Amino acid sequence: MTQTVEVRKARRVHLAWAVAAVGFVTLIGAAGFRSVPGVLLDPLHEEFGWSHATISAAVSINLLLYGGISPFAAALMDQLGLRKVVSSALVLIALGSGLTVFMTDSWQLLLCWGLLVGVGTGSMSMTFVATITGRWFVHRRGLVTGVLTAAGATGQLIFLPLIATLASRYGWRVPALVAAGAALAVVPLVLLFLRDYPSDVGLRAYGAPEGSTAGQRVKASGSSAVRALNALRTASRRPAFWMLAGGFAICGASTNGLVGTHFVTAAHDHGMPATTAASLLALVGVFDVGGTIFSGYLTDRWDPRYLLIAYYSLRGLSLLVLPSLLGPTAAPSTWVFIIFYGLDWVATVPPTVALCREWFGQDGPIVFGWVFASHQVGAALAATGAGAIRDAQGSYNLAWYLAGGLCAAAALMSASIGRRVVTA
Repeated sequence: MTQTVEVRKARRVHLAWAVAAVGFVTLIGAAGFRSVPGVLLDPLHEEFGWSHATISAAVSINLLLYGGISPFAAALMDQLGLRKVVSSALVLIALGSGLTVFMTDSWQLLLCWGLLVGVGTGSMSMTFVATITGRWFVHRRGLVTGVLTAAGATGQLIFLPLIATLASRYGWRVPALVAAGAALAVVPLVLLFLRDYPSDVGLRAYGAPEGSTAGQRVKASGSSAVRALNALRTASRRPAFWMLAGGFAICGASTNGLVGTHFVTAAHDHGMPATTAASLLALVGVFDVGGTIFSGYLTDRWDPRYLLIAYYSLRGLSLLVLPSLLGPTAAPSTWVFIIFYGLDWVATVPPTVALCREWFGQDGPIVFGWVFASHQVGAALAATGAGAIRDAQGSYNLAWYLAGGLCAAAALMSASIGRRVVTA
């Protein structure tokens, strides 16, 4: 009897929570590089004389691959397993960031920041989150999606001030090596503790009822590329896919592509020290943690379509007023923007993942990979476009106004998505 009670106590904490914790730490380690481009854009421009558009092009390649690799990575995780895919991705991120210290020409930046880091980050992007929550959770899926999505913001919070301080004191090469080391540091954790399916260790997914197939290993049919393309072909026949993809493209343009890449430089244009601007951007990450987790909580309870309408509308309004808020110091109005925008930064992810699961069932994580690819296309276009606007006009004002208008379009797209119930 005592032994039975002890076994029950040992099983009170479901292994799903440990897998989610490993995923959280892994995403933080990978987020080190996400802090690098926005801080190092000016130092690279000053040392090598490369234009903002040229450096932004490397970021754009990175963002395109970050999204384009995602659906194939989701299918590859089904074939090879999470540990092999994620650990290999972390090594590529480390190589891409570390090798930049030897570069002498802009094509090498495109290779390192663009190709190597792009493939690495794309192999463990938001589809990694969708895969973990889809396999390991039935209850609390939205909440866990929000927590894991917030890991990127947490990484930004940790690394952005550090990267900015190191760059100002020691030059841009030291922070590039720090980002490489952060990615490598979590590889042992992935290899030792990450697991693929609950059924591999004799468990059901968290919250799955007796007899449920949730969390059971599913044999992958065909190559990962074929499965990813088949999922795209099936999804593309439904208008809901295009509305989700269009809205998420605008999401990427208005976050990673514009604010994530150019906020520090834009604030510096208005006389703000780069370290202060980087700290403000890190604070976006602080509030994003709470906003994204709360968004996951709301996704478990409210219609995700309504959440997306609210998020895109509010984000658009905040971007429209941003040009009037920037100055040499962080005024109270700037703090209001940071808080407001931070709460909305990636709050769109949990409801978007939920809608992909609702509409596309078992292929939801792969379809979300394609939706996320559109997110990165939008981010890439915004990163390059905003850099070109800055070179041509000497300011980012037009970029902020365009992004605000696009967010209104994303809200309308979200409102047009219908409902469809898919049995888990």
